[in-house]
Amino acid sequence: MQRFYKDQIEWLEFELISDIPKLKHGVFLRPGGHSQGPFASLNTGYLVGDIESHVTANLIQIQNHLHQQIPKLEKIIYGRGCHQKFIENIHLKSPDEILNCDGLITSVPGISLCMKHADCQIALFYDPVHRCIANIHSGWRGSVKNIFQHAVNKMKAEFGTNPADLLVCISPSLGFEDAEFTHYKTELPEDFWQFQVRPTYFDFWTISEYQLQNAGILPHHIEIARLSTYSNPRDFFSYRRDKVTGRHSTYIALLD
Repeated sequence: MQRFYKDQIEWLEFELISDIPKLKHGVFLRPGGHSQGPFASLNTGYLVGDIESHVTANLIQIQNHLHQQIPKLEKIIYGRGCHQKFIENIHLKSPDEILNCDGLITSVPGISLCMKHADCQIALFYDPVHRCIANIHSGWRGSVKNIFQHAVNKMKAEFGTNPADLLVCISPSLGFEDAEFTHYKTELPEDFWQFQVRPTYFDFWTISEYQLQNAGILPHHIEIARLSTYSNPRDFFSYRRDKVTGRHSTYIALLD
């Protein structure tokens, strides 16, 4: 991934999609905001115990950044993840926040699709043929429900997407050295057990790669950050590491 810095905000971009004309995206990192203590500093989550005015100021910073990146920005839409597999097709009349939603898709330029996360994976999908995008939130429960397959099916149904055309990028998330599931035999399906790297620890990066390829995504169309949120407190919030912590925002948008 490539790191960028502007106006105190730091973010990462995926090499696979960073040079595509009329497509913008970014994974916002932890520094550069107003929050303090365990939420320092660019926390975008209202429901985690942070001071509301600090979160609002952080979101305004991100909004200003997005207006620079997306000259004809029409809307910023946030999905509020619920660890299910609900995916919403977004248009200009959609509300600014979609409740109980782990995925957003659109073919409308000028809409920034945003998801908040800490340790969970965010997958950005881009169909260059039908010019549509998706922003999908997946924790381990989302992996169990195979939300990525559901996202591919949704893009097929709504836009006519061919999975072989899709480019998919997965954000920094919980690494396999820290992803312990002591009750994995009741929590994880048996086909996940092959991804156990040592007793009770699982590689969800490779699980996601496996699920995406099974959904028809070509291997060279997948980029996984393979950066652990747990092991880098300077850049990343981590619920597994700290319990009380903030949330990142990751976005993708089509340009007009």
